Amino acid sequence: MNGPQLNELPDDSEHLAPFVSCLRRRAVLAGGLSGVRTFSNGFLLKFLRARDFDVELALKLLLNYQTWRKESPEISKCLSPSSVLGLLNTSYHAVFQQRDHTGSRVLIYRIGQWSPKDWSAFQVFQVSLMTSEIISTETETQRHGLKVIFDLKGWSLSHALQFSPFLARKISSVLSDSFPLKVRGIHLLNEPMFFHPVFTMIRPFLSEKIRQRIHMHGTDFQDSLGDFFSPPVLPPEYGGEGPGIEEACQDWTNKLFQSEMILQQIASHPTGDIAITPEDLLISEGAETEQISAR
Repeated sequence: MNGPQLNELPDDSEHLAPFVSCLRRRAVLAGGLSGVRTFSNGFLLKFLRARDFDVELALKLLLNYQTWRKESPEISKCLSPSSVLGLLNTSYHAVFQQRDHTGSRVLIYRIGQWSPKDWSAFQVFQVSLMTSEIISTETETQRHGLKVIFDLKGWSLSHALQFSPFLARKISSVLSDSFPLKVRGIHLLNEPMFFHPVFTMIRPFLSEKIRQRIHMHGTDFQDSLGDFFSPPVLPPEYGGEGPGIEEACQDWTNKLFQSEMILQQIASHPTGDIAITPEDLLISEGAETEQISAR
């Protein structure tokens, strides 16, 4: 089986077991993860699906994820929706109920709803990270990835001044090579002149694959956005037929609050709580190699 075929299998498929076992063993032995000794199957599958079951690439992604978390505790250790309730209540962010025609999750960020006087760029990034952690647990999202819409209407100099090369590098690393999600598309709407210096700062840190998936729609975006998303996916405010944007934002805020305990567990122990047993490591190298090479 190839990677896309493996991606479609259920989590408990016997065909996935050797890949999970191999990645677990490699992760336990990796120097960058010397302080971690427990990896749940669900945690490892996120990284395997993100890299189409290429164990080497999945391990690299896992190491990048752990390094990013270790180097960014001010963000990764604070995954509490309660701490950014005011920002969420501005209808700043939503994950739409309906996936697009490829099965991707569709997210939106409405920059004009974010007041830099009240909320820092780090807090805004925390919202994004909370959403990313929640949707990365969804099997369908692991398989088909996500697409992001940034509505930049209302972007101002005060927004631009919130971004530094340091923060730009953190954001781009999550988009490119440090988080177990496939980014299938980034769509920019209403992008003003003040935004271009920030985009110029972020762009060099993005992989070529991500750069090719960035689409700038300008202010006359409804027709071109419709080329990528069918009407049931988008709210009426964006030319669609789905629930209104205010309702969509409130629904996702409710979802984040319902997931607060899960987010706290991820913040404290992101690799899962299933201890490695001797049985986990007893699959023979020969059996693993045979099944993995049969892709």
